[in-house]
Amino acid sequence: MIYYFRSEKERMERQRIAEASKGVGKPKVGGKFELVDQDGRKWSSEEEMGGRFSLVSGIVGISADGMAVKRNFGHGHVTVYFGFTHCPDICPEELDKMAEMVDLVSIALPPTSSSNPTLLPIFITCDPARDTPSVLKTYLQEFHPSMIGLTGTWEQIKAVCKMYRVYFSTPEGVKPGMDYLVDHSIYFYLMDPEGDFVEAIGRTHSAEKAAKIISEHMSDWKGKIKK
Repeated sequence: MIYYFRSEKERMERQRIAEASKGVGKPKVGGKFELVDQDGRKWSSEEEMGGRFSLVSGIVGISADGMAVKRNFGHGHVTVYFGFTHCPDICPEELDKMAEMVDLVSIALPPTSSSNPTLLPIFITCDPARDTPSVLKTYLQEFHPSMIGLTGTWEQIKAVCKMYRVYFSTPEGVKPGMDYLVDHSIYFYLMDPEGDFVEAIGRTHSAEKAAKIISEHMSDWKGKIKK
């Protein structure tokens, strides 16, 4: 009985955090976008992410060159991360963490099939001038087999970053071979299957702690709440 009340209290606190995150008057986090994946195919978030839980990670900066993305959440759950392949340390560390989080969540909440993972990891580059589809494909093979890489034009990436309130600093109009800095913020943003922001997961969270938070929110989610 004590365990039940304790777990119910924790569930209600998670629900309070989730509901507070989508409170009236707050800037909306997330939105629809279209980009190109690591195989060079047009990728729509409405079609590919529909009904999924989504973990959106912010780690940003931008360039000039690229393509397009959309978002929706449908058959499973999703993890989205903003980064760039030339990042020397933070991006690789966070992508390793995201890969571990995906595996841990899949253990806690087994997928319905191998083609429909519990939590689909998505990497959105903030450096489209250098991160072409082929570059993303080679880079992401080092982290997780189910990871999707997306790239787009400078304008498109900037728009997606704005949707997710991700810090964006890379200059526009970068020429090939030009040296430039890509500054970034570092957060994962958990999104529910309705596309609503649930909770921010920072760099201080271990993969185990992050996976526990995600699994609990996913277990709590019962579908659209009628008001």
